[in-house]
Amino acid sequence: MKHLVLRYVGMLALALLAGPPAWAAAPMPSANPDPTEPLPLLSGLHLTDIQVHDPWILVDKSTHTYFLYTSASAPMTHEHRGGTLMYKSPDLVTWQGPYTVFVCPDGSWADPPQRAWAPEVHLYKGKYYLFTTLHNPDRPIPRRNLDTPRKLFMRSTIIAVADSPEGPFKMIKLDAPTVPGDFNILDGTLFIEDGKPWMVYAHEWGQKGDGTMEAIPLKDDLSDADGAPIHLFKASDAPWIDERMVPDNRLANYVTDGPEMFRTKTGQLLMLWSSYERMPDDYESYVETVARSKSGKLKGPWEQLPPLVRNDSGHGMLFHSFDGKLLLVVLQPFQDSRSKIYEVEDMGNRLRIVKYREDLSGPPLGPQKGRIRN
Repeated sequence: MKHLVLRYVGMLALALLAGPPAWAAAPMPSANPDPTEPLPLLSGLHLTDIQVHDPWILVDKSTHTYFLYTSASAPMTHEHRGGTLMYKSPDLVTWQGPYTVFVCPDGSWADPPQRAWAPEVHLYKGKYYLFTTLHNPDRPIPRRNLDTPRKLFMRSTIIAVADSPEGPFKMIKLDAPTVPGDFNILDGTLFIEDGKPWMVYAHEWGQKGDGTMEAIPLKDDLSDADGAPIHLFKASDAPWIDERMVPDNRLANYVTDGPEMFRTKTGQLLMLWSSYERMPDDYESYVETVARSKSGKLKGPWEQLPPLVRNDSGHGMLFHSFDGKLLLVVLQPFQDSRSKIYEVEDMGNRLRIVKYREDLSGPPLGPQKGRIRN
C-alpha cells in the first residue's frame, strides 16, 4: 500500500523551482542515486524538502533532539536493501539527514531488497526499539474466500533494538515474524498496559476483506510473542466510512492502517488509525481518524469517533514538543507525501485539532483528489 517516488527526485525538482536554498552549499544527491556511494547528508532541510511515508517523530529530551523516521527502499539506503532513514532537528524547523539507521539483514524470513514500511521508535527499559514492516513476495500465504487477484505473501512487523535513537538497529527475531506467519499484517506499534507490552497492528484488508485492528502480547524483552492475538475492531465499524459507500458490483475493501495508542489526561484510551473514504469519480482519499476504548483497556470494546484530518492525510502519531505542545504529524498527500504537523488539544475524552502549523510544515495544500479506488 505504500508507494513512494524517490525522495531525491522531489528534492531536485524543488531546488530547481525555488532557487538556491540555505543548504545549497551541500552536495545535492542525484535523481538516480548510486547505491554504491555513501548516502548524501544534507543540512538546513525543511519538512517540505523531505519526502516521507508514515512519519514518526521521537522526542529525545536528553539531547534536545527530534528524530524523524521514514521508510526506505533499497536504493535510498545505499545498502542494496530496504530499511529506515532518520532525520534530526533541534526545533522541528530545520533538519539534517538522511541517516540510514536500519537495513533488512540477510538470514531472516524477509526479503532484504524489499522496502521497509512504517518505522517507529520507542524508548523501552533503557533501549530503543524499532518497529517496521518487512515483506517476502517469494513466500505466499493463504487467501480465503476473497474473489480478488491480489497476491498475498508474508508481510509482518518486526522489532529491532539499538542503544541509541540513531541506531544502528538490529533485528531481534530472524526466523519468523512475531505475529503468526500466515497473517498478512502491517504497521505494528508498541503499547504498554499494566506493565505488559503488546504489539497493536493492522490486519490487511487484502486477506480480511474488512481490515481489522488486532493486538498480540509480547515477552517482557520484546523478543517474541507471549500469547495469542486478540481482535479489537474492524474498519467498517467506523460510521463515516459507511456514509460514503455507494452500492456497486465490486468487493468493498475496508482498510485499517497506522495504529497508535494515546492515553488522554483523564486516562481515556484512544487509538489513532487511518483508512479511506469514497470520493467522487471513483477516487478514495486517506483519512486520519480515532477510536476510543469504552473500558479504558486495550481489549475495548471500541467506539469510533469522527475523523481528525481528511484531505488525503493519515498515518499519524502524537508527540509533545519541547515547549509542551501536543502535536500530530501526518503524511499528506498519500502519493509524494510530506510531513504535516497540527497542534492538538487533549479534551480528556477526545482530541481536537487546534490549528495547522504552517511554520513547521509549509503552506497548507488545497483539496486533494486522492487515488483511484482499488
